[in-house]
Amino acid sequence: MSPLAVEQARVTDWPAYIGWTVGLLILIGLAYWLMRQGWNWRRTLQSDLPPLPAVPADPGTAVLAAGGRYHGTTTAGNWLDRVVAHDLGTRSLVELTLTEQGLLARRPGDTDLWIPAAALTGARRDSGIAGKVVPSGLLVVTWDHQGTALDSGFRADHPDEHAAWVEAVEALVTRTKTKKTEEAAP
Repeated sequence: MSPLAVEQARVTDWPAYIGWTVGLLILIGLAYWLMRQGWNWRRTLQSDLPPLPAVPADPGTAVLAAGGRYHGTTTAGNWLDRVVAHDLGTRSLVELTLTEQGLLARRPGDTDLWIPAAALTGARRDSGIAGKVVPSGLLVVTWDHQGTALDSGFRADHPDEHAAWVEAVEALVTRTKTKKTEEAAP
């Protein structure tokens, strides 16, 4: 490094340097605090969402299983309206298992998610969900939680498996609807 560059890089006004550094750190801290307040405010607004279904002791035999990431849940049809109540807004690793009884998302270090087969309404491949955009890279499962339609987004370790998941979930939805119709008929 040249002597001129060393001379220009030397701090000569320490009070101003320290003042700007402290000011920047306070600004960053304020931004994080405001983001946290926003998250808590959203959780409060969604506090009327009923508790999630409990994971059954025996969820059934696996039809499909995959590892990957859980990217969050939004209100159905509104991919930016993240649901944070009941830890549904927390991204995490996931082990997905589809059985005849429903969809189990085991989330190590977080609350597991159980979606009963009767609550499933569909599945699709999509490009985004709140906080994650990947062209044709997400598996989005649509389900009904006591009158509230929700979309949950997953990304398998091998995204080429998403098509098989969509087929399997749609087949399960069809079988469940057929079963309900048959049980309702006299």
